[in-house]
Amino acid sequence: MNQAVLILIKPDGLKKSLTGNILTRLSETKLEIVAAKMVRVSRQLAEEHYKHLKDKPFFEDLIKYIQGELHDRRKVMALIYWGKDAIRKCRELAGATNPEEAEATTIRGSYGRITTSGVYENVIHVSSNEAEAEREIKLWFNPDEIIVDLYPQKEIVEKEYKRKAWT
Repeated sequence: MNQAVLILIKPDGLKKSLTGNILTRLSETKLEIVAAKMVRVSRQLAEEHYKHLKDKPFFEDLIKYIQGELHDRRKVMALIYWGKDAIRKCRELAGATNPEEAEATTIRGSYGRITTSGVYENVIHVSSNEAEAEREIKLWFNPDEIIVDLYPQKEIVEKEYKRKAWT
């Protein structure tokens, strides 16, 4: 059965110019990329993404990390991979959350580190299960940004919609 999984290449991965390396490694899964974009992570988005860790002592550092404050890269690359066993395949390639526990052949084992202050710089986020993938994908992407219909959606009409346009 096809699954969708949210992948985030985090600010440390971008600062170290690892985007190409990470995408090359992810291509080993033979999954399809159905959405991709660069995102400036707001505090609200960061807190909602990591809400399950709100009570942890490292929560504030985690928010600063994903927002790029620790690396002077205030962006992440957000992608949705889609296909058979997408979550399992991507998580296996990513490796353990703690870079020191990750196999050396995984993305986190190759490129991650733990800072002297104890922050896991693990360069990539991968949804942990189908429920989390759906929650995270709906948080990071609008239906119009995804080239397949992953979840039920509705059409809405907005009267006053402001957006930037090229001059």
